Amino acid sequence: HVHINNHWTFAMAAAAAISERDADFDLESHLTPRDVPYVRLECEKAFATLSAQEKQYAHHLSVASWQGARIVLAQTSEESPLVFDLLLRLFSRPHALLAKQAQKENSVVASFEDFVRTHVSEVPVRECAALVDFAAYFFANLGNYLSFGDSKFVPRFPLELFEKLADASDKHFDDGVSCSALLHKVRFPLYALPKEQRCLAIPPDGISAYYSPDIRTADIQLVNDFLTEQKLNPYNQRLFKVNEKHFTVCVASASTKRESETHAFRDCVIDVEYGDFSEPLTKVVHHLREARKFAANDNQRLMLDAYIRYLEDGDVEQHRQSQRHWIKDVQPAVESNIGFVESYRDPFGARAEFEGFVAVVDKVKSAIFGQLVDNAEVLLSHLPWEKEFHKDSFIRPDFTSLEVLAFSTSGVPAGINLPNYEDIRQEDGFKNVSLANVLSSAESSKRVSLISDADQSCFKTNKGHAFEVQVGLHELLGHGSGKVFLEQEDGSKNFDPSLINPLTGKPIATWYKPGDNFDGLFRELSSPVEECRAECVGLYLCLLDEVLAVFGYTEASAMRDIWYTNWLLMVRAGLLALEFYTPSINKWRQAHMQARFAILRTLLAAGEGLVRIECVGEDNLVVHLEESKVSSVGKPAIGAFLREIMICKATADQPRLAALFTDRTDASSDYWIGLRKRVLAQKDLRKQYVQAHTTSGEDGTVHLEQFDPSPAGMVQSFVRRFSGEF
Repeated sequence: HVHINNHWTFAMAAAAAISERDADFDLESHLTPRDVPYVRLECEKAFATLSAQEKQYAHHLSVASWQGARIVLAQTSEESPLVFDLLLRLFSRPHALLAKQAQKENSVVASFEDFVRTHVSEVPVRECAALVDFAAYFFANLGNYLSFGDSKFVPRFPLELFEKLADASDKHFDDGVSCSALLHKVRFPLYALPKEQRCLAIPPDGISAYYSPDIRTADIQLVNDFLTEQKLNPYNQRLFKVNEKHFTVCVASASTKRESETHAFRDCVIDVEYGDFSEPLTKVVHHLREARKFAANDNQRLMLDAYIRYLEDGDVEQHRQSQRHWIKDVQPAVESNIGFVESYRDPFGARAEFEGFVAVVDKVKSAIFGQLVDNAEVLLSHLPWEKEFHKDSFIRPDFTSLEVLAFSTSGVPAGINLPNYEDIRQEDGFKNVSLANVLSSAESSKRVSLISDADQSCFKTNKGHAFEVQVGLHELLGHGSGKVFLEQEDGSKNFDPSLINPLTGKPIATWYKPGDNFDGLFRELSSPVEECRAECVGLYLCLLDEVLAVFGYTEASAMRDIWYTNWLLMVRAGLLALEFYTPSINKWRQAHMQARFAILRTLLAAGEGLVRIECVGEDNLVVHLEESKVSSVGKPAIGAFLREIMICKATADQPRLAALFTDRTDASSDYWIGLRKRVLAQKDLRKQYVQAHTTSGEDGTVHLEQFDPSPAGMVQSFVRRFSGEF
């Protein structure tokens, strides 16, 4: 029996049974959080500066990006696409009807509540807030697993009430789809929390929609070895196990006409099939073709042509070509990128999530980053590795500050450095992007957790400015720096084989052979290691006066406040990272946070009172950073750590780097587990971004619509964005 006032749901019943056998299980951490901060990505002023042609270009690229959202949902969990359809229908049905009857535009949530009040008397309207909260959080993360942390969340809204809503909706709206049937299909994965479903991980430690539930690490490695031999990039693939000796590789492509291929490899059969995500990719391709009509130059047209070939046929080489054209499209009014790009959410670190973004260039802020690029060669010389590990030549990149118009992915970043193809970065260069309206989103005035009373004022005043400096350094001089040692197909190498490895004192013994890449060799460590390298570069270089001067900080006190706050941000983040560590399986769930924990451990190991963690009372923590020791103790410690990471990455020394990073990110001791409990007691909820929506009228005029920064506004934005599908 369900007792509504206590919110005793199917999820809680299932969890209670599990928790009797699982002492580490914490139900509250998996329930949709209350009071999530929603902020609006403001872009109206930037959008207004575009010409009519540029607005059309941006509009069609935005639609193309959002059509790919269904791919992200399917990459998150098997149930997420069905939950998405269920929520959209429940909220859009009464909205469309009441808006038509009233001859005016009602808010989606208000229309939904009116429907519940009028037609579903068994469901108290006040209880529906929990469903709105879940729907908004689900849309924000594009699935029922956190985009930042990869843990599952379930509704606080009782299943029995959900079923009544679905039944009533079907009774009053006949559009050929049954919400009750959809809910029945997803009721167990939507609400249940068995141990193997609580986080994204390689089975049996968790689940991953990139793989079938019966797959194991050895299976993935075997197929990746096959893909390397065949020179097939796994970025746009999923992998499913037929039986112990038979696997199917599914390649994303709009076209389903390409014949499947069957290969024998190490006593196994491996099928390669095309047409995965065909339906959404067909829609993506359609709008890329529409965008091409409004392209500003040949680079954009060539880029879009390559995108279309890539998404139609599944050939990653075409995506590589698109990125070469993208790099050449310098300082466009409308910036965008699309494809299977980042491998953060693949627990093996090889397969990439779909993403598409569209943004408008902020010319004033971009000029600041242009100055950073102007000084880049000099600043790079300050980094703590030998000249042989710098790139052979500096290819001046484009670095722009953007106002996000659309970002279709599971989580919106603050900065971007692309492409991820290392050989293209070395030969053709790269682009850096700082997302200004993400960085400037509303700051809270409340007390900051883990920060001492003495540091509160300085931290709150300067954290946004310091983070902007860190993002610029992280993207341009972090991800944009360093050489990797490559051997080409003809046996030629881009380094001197007699070069002495500074870490071993012996000639270079390892490097990237033809077909090798950083992600493939370093697997699940590739993302956290690379993020750690970039974060260390930011910390190391932010201490330079000439860096801070680029950002407009020339007074000694202002420069001190920025670099001190930046370092304090990092050590605080290192502690907060413990939330994203799962003790029961000894796994990290987020690459950036694993990287920041490694940095915290490095600074603690430096000693001399540089960093100190203080336990206060029963469940509080405070982190202290000794300002006078940052340059004398902190900088050399970060420099040594950064140098070792860079040399190991350059020389493809996976064993040494894995040993180093595993040691620095070991959080399994009783000490760290105890601190983790205190961190969880003080954790802040992550901001979720409500994005704008564009429409194109019959006269070709593109309109921009923005939404309230609230759960209701998030739901409204998605119903508007996808209402044309019903």
